[in-house]
Amino acid sequence: MPVATGWPPVWNDVVAKGIFSRGSASSPPFQVLRYNLEIISFKLRQHLGRIIMGHLFDRFSGKTAALAGMGLLITLLALPLLQPAWGANASSRVVAVGDVHGDLDALVSILQEAGIIDDQRRWSGGNATLVQTGDILDRGVKDRQVMDLLMELEKQASKGGGRLVVLLGNHEMMNIMGDLRYVAPEVYSSFVDEKSEQRRQKAYQDYVKLIKQRARVLGKETSITPEFERQWMGEHPPGFLEYRKALEPKGKYGRWLRERPAIVQIADTIFLHGGIHPSLASLDVKELNQRIKNEIQAFDTYTEYMVQEKLILSFFTMNEIVSAAQAEVERREAAGGRNEDRQLTQFLNFGSWLSTHPDGPLWFRGFAQWSEEEGARQLPQLLKAYEAKRFVVGHTIRSLLKTLGGGTPQLPVQIQMRFQGKIFLIDTGMLSSFYRGGQASALEIQEGKFTAIYLDGRKELGDRPEERTE
Repeated sequence: MPVATGWPPVWNDVVAKGIFSRGSASSPPFQVLRYNLEIISFKLRQHLGRIIMGHLFDRFSGKTAALAGMGLLITLLALPLLQPAWGANASSRVVAVGDVHGDLDALVSILQEAGIIDDQRRWSGGNATLVQTGDILDRGVKDRQVMDLLMELEKQASKGGGRLVVLLGNHEMMNIMGDLRYVAPEVYSSFVDEKSEQRRQKAYQDYVKLIKQRARVLGKETSITPEFERQWMGEHPPGFLEYRKALEPKGKYGRWLRERPAIVQIADTIFLHGGIHPSLASLDVKELNQRIKNEIQAFDTYTEYMVQEKLILSFFTMNEIVSAAQAEVERREAAGGRNEDRQLTQFLNFGSWLSTHPDGPLWFRGFAQWSEEEGARQLPQLLKAYEAKRFVVGHTIRSLLKTLGGGTPQLPVQIQMRFQGKIFLIDTGMLSSFYRGGQASALEIQEGKFTAIYLDGRKELGDRPEERTE
């Protein structure tokens, strides 16, 4: 990415220097997020209750109106209790699908094979629950179409008595934060419209204006040459701006992605993208989800602040955002004045966030990498902490890890069960054009039986394998 002299990319440095800490609701970056959604919801219901009670007492008299108002107030205040918890009404059939990476055709084929959708790509799974464990984006060419399909199926499943749960993966988090290293050019092309070139030209003019302004503030020199423009245009192809806009907090896909949880527990099974590091066992599923949600909200808050301060433009990539923040922090420190505004330094600590750290739930690979001895030592206490019997995760193709270690891969890649059924690895490289030997797959859990579903058949993985001994 062309940037003015003196704006070195520091993304890798920030991640490398990040300290993995649990933090608290009062520590950065959560100072900007003092009230979570539950508190806001409670205050709203409390306020509505007062209005209703006052209205009833104004219009009526006697005990009947008071009792009616009290009943309605209690109903309002009890709404969270009436919402079913994840897994409280779990269906007898759960189907889980791992990493999709923009392979729409493979996703459709395996969902049809599993009886979740019909030939018209409409929900046909009845009251089944479909869990997609993240990484629907990147590497493949049909990211937009995959999101469109899942968004529509989510609605259809609910109407049909079923449920679709799409979880966040590390690649969704990367795209939300503007790390676009793995976005295929065809994805940008899918967002092109008749005004794309006009927007691109204006964005370039705005970019040049900003970097010149920042160069003056920072005391740096910058040179805008024809080669600079060609490079910028090459890195911002038609559709790039529209893609970034669509993934913003209020964008069609950005809003939907931000509503996705990172973890879901259905009955005695926990589903997530990467895994839960043992050091996080003191945080329950709700707390882990809220932490990641808070971090995404904090990122949005910080970047909006930087846009308002004219440090970045809304379409900047992660490298550009980090470089701009670092340059401004250094400028303020060099000026010798007191830096009362801590938002930039708090933002630059994102390497310690759960959503970005290698041991966070979206990135952790221990379930695939642990030796049998380590798994036997770690998993019993981890499962006990979450009152679960197993974890189902994507993220890591274990046979590829064997290849990297000099072993012979098992091809085609298959769903793997580890540690007597305490771990199921369901990323089988659905995007087979990228992953050698990859194939589409789904894991079916029904009445205690575990079945791997492939396009060429099914394979029974066992009946309550966690109860067996080897």
